[in-house]
Amino acid sequence: MYRLLTKLVILFVIILTLGACSGTRVFKNQGATIERNEIYEATRLSKNDPLHFIITTPSNKKFLGIPLKKILYEAAHPDPKGQFETWLNKKEKRKKRLANWISQKQINALSNYGEKFNDWLKKTGEPPALLDSTAIDVSENRIVQYYKNLGYYDVEVNTETQKIDNQKLILKYLIQPNQKYLIDSITAAIESPQLARLYEENIADQIIQKGTPFEINKFEEERERLFLLFRNNGVYNFQQNSIQFTAAIDSTGKDLKIPVNIRIENIQQRINDTLVKIPYTQYKIKDIDVFIDHLDSDNSIPQFTDSLTYKNITLYSKGPLKYSPKAINSGISIQLGDLYSDEKRNLTYRYFTNLKNFKYPSISHTTIPEENNALKASILLTPRERFSLGFDLDLSHSNIQDFGIGLGGGLGIRNVFRGAELLEVNLKNTLGASRDIAQSGDQFFNLFELGADVKLSVPRLLIPFSKKDWISSEKAPQTEIILGTSIQENIGLDKQFFKGTYQFDWQPNTKKRLQFKWIDLEFVNNRNLSNYFNVYRNSYDRLNRIAQEYNTETSNVDSSGNLTIPEGTSRFIDIVLNNETPLTIEDEGFKTVNTVKERLDRLTANNLILGSSVSMNLNSQESVFDNNFYQLRWKLDWVGTLLNQFLKNIDANQNELNQNVLGGVRPSQYIKTELDYIKHWSLGRERVFALHAFTGIAVPFGNATNIPFARSYFSGGANDNRAWKAYKLGPGSSSNINEFNEANFKLAFNLEYRFPLTGPLKGGLFIDLGNVWNLWDDIEDPAMKFEGLEDLTEIAIGSGFGLRYDFDFFVFRFDTGFKTYNPALPLDQRWWTEYKFQNAVFNIGINYPF
Repeated sequence: MYRLLTKLVILFVIILTLGACSGTRVFKNQGATIERNEIYEATRLSKNDPLHFIITTPSNKKFLGIPLKKILYEAAHPDPKGQFETWLNKKEKRKKRLANWISQKQINALSNYGEKFNDWLKKTGEPPALLDSTAIDVSENRIVQYYKNLGYYDVEVNTETQKIDNQKLILKYLIQPNQKYLIDSITAAIESPQLARLYEENIADQIIQKGTPFEINKFEEERERLFLLFRNNGVYNFQQNSIQFTAAIDSTGKDLKIPVNIRIENIQQRINDTLVKIPYTQYKIKDIDVFIDHLDSDNSIPQFTDSLTYKNITLYSKGPLKYSPKAINSGISIQLGDLYSDEKRNLTYRYFTNLKNFKYPSISHTTIPEENNALKASILLTPRERFSLGFDLDLSHSNIQDFGIGLGGGLGIRNVFRGAELLEVNLKNTLGASRDIAQSGDQFFNLFELGADVKLSVPRLLIPFSKKDWISSEKAPQTEIILGTSIQENIGLDKQFFKGTYQFDWQPNTKKRLQFKWIDLEFVNNRNLSNYFNVYRNSYDRLNRIAQEYNTETSNVDSSGNLTIPEGTSRFIDIVLNNETPLTIEDEGFKTVNTVKERLDRLTANNLILGSSVSMNLNSQESVFDNNFYQLRWKLDWVGTLLNQFLKNIDANQNELNQNVLGGVRPSQYIKTELDYIKHWSLGRERVFALHAFTGIAVPFGNATNIPFARSYFSGGANDNRAWKAYKLGPGSSSNINEFNEANFKLAFNLEYRFPLTGPLKGGLFIDLGNVWNLWDDIEDPAMKFEGLEDLTEIAIGSGFGLRYDFDFFVFRFDTGFKTYNPALPLDQRWWTEYKFQNAVFNIGINYPF
């Protein structure tokens, strides 16, 4: 085995040696390469001009200033087989010795490996950017066309080179745009009288205007406007190629004003081998038929056997109709007597697709022969299987469990109440193994979590005691009723979790989405409070250090002198806070014990959260390929007011702080608002500058002095400030004293530049800023509180770089963050003192953080 491994290593070295020796010399002798392109417009150097992306003389790509891909390409040899033979026969006995050592067959294989390695170098690498006169001519022609599209028809383009040294040069494109041509007049020749009337009625929306620059893209936008105008106003068969623009340009260049004529011809059809023009006319919807197919395409029912008419729409079904006519009708935006409209047809598509009850619908329009300008709309719906079942398997690892297996399943039931509803039942079970958690027994799988939820989705706003459709189907209204629960064993404090949600969603337009949760219920019950100090080890260590100096009761500690859990920790906290030790309220040790107690009470408290929320999302992104867009999300939560007012009215139980208590739990009461903004700028092919800004605050009042842990804010982690681990930053200038550092006020800002490296491998440079603070709650430590604008100096700054691999359907992300400004350090040590690899934080994530 050792001998075989030695042979493989030597062979690999031979391949690398052959692949990297003489190839570089061959390519380097071909001439000077283009170090960079420079584009000058009227003597002004353009830095980020889009022309850089259309020229065909690009320089070699660099990473950290090094042309790595060029080096790889140059390492290849133009004749690898001949190179290998030359090397093999260079010494008289080399071929014979090699044959005796590895055999002639392996020598031939070695030659093939060398060729494949050489091919890999060429494919992965990048040819030297040599000066090419043909490529320069193509670039000049592209630049000329680019400027003509902007209205510069007398543009002049020249090139010149500037040597840097014998191996490098700068290629300069010198552009003289000259004067821009303007639109002189606009006339229209429209053969169809109805189209001519529509054109005149909407001329105020015209994109091309007299006196404006003659830009080609404006004419394309005008063609699209006219196409949509006619198609949405009854002209169902209008074709875009019927629109023609003609312009008369003065070839002498003296008259820079161009008259434009818009010609819209009638449609041509072939009748008996003759092309005949048929006038475009507006069509109205006269009949609407809906055909509901059967689930089984091989069903024995060949024809539609059941039919009924509902609100002037005829529904046909194979077998008995299993859907409520209202559920079908409410989603049809196409209305009887209306003009044909592409927009309403698309809205109908969207409604039935969003239902998740049908496969992609088919909508067709046909003329009615016996009537003029009348259409029949036919909608074919093919139901999906009523029941669908899915399973998933997860393998996991975390700081709590060394190994975890998650098995889940989901059952979907469509058309539950004949109204195209969707009922989903999901079950998830997780088994985990941990050596760190306090537990008895030797079983390997000692962690357990079981969760289940039921969700009912209804394609309308389901308001009790109201049959009115408050929002039209065009805005995609939906009601979701969700009930869920989960239970944990040997995980943290063994939480029991219950949730109930009654929410409305609708979409006023393609860029805006609104959500109103009018019932948002959450109940958290901690069942294993005695495990607190096993889970939150930082709190235990702080308490134990003080106990080793001030504890006076031997029953509180074990044989090693450490506090026992939970009896010893509880008794020691009590004797300190009851002034039964030398510690006084002014001592730091007393304050630390008090802080630990407050933290213990907060994280072991059961939470009852009942409130409402409203959120709005704006998204200007046209598609996943759109890299110039913004997203804005705003949310407002109002929690506990109605419940606590009700408890006051019925004289419910209260605690010593005069706070309402229900079933031993103090209901939360707070108001919370968030603003989240994302903006992307495209800087060229696959180059994006991304900005993210977030601010949120949750203010407790009435029945609460703080907000539940689950609704608080934290900083750090793969999607936040990447120089800190999650929950390890803040609050304020405090020094990460807890396992989970959180607060009720947060600021975050992220800047990131994303760029391609090679193939699917991308790179990123980022700067993250932000922190969390306590504001208007029961925390008294000034280091954790936000007390004024001067505390903005406690905004932490992290920076770093990342590698991302694009798998098309998701992006795998690896980011490295460095603490650039750490507010937890003394003032004179905050900048750059931790900017070292040993202090770096490594983050793994799926897809981009914003």
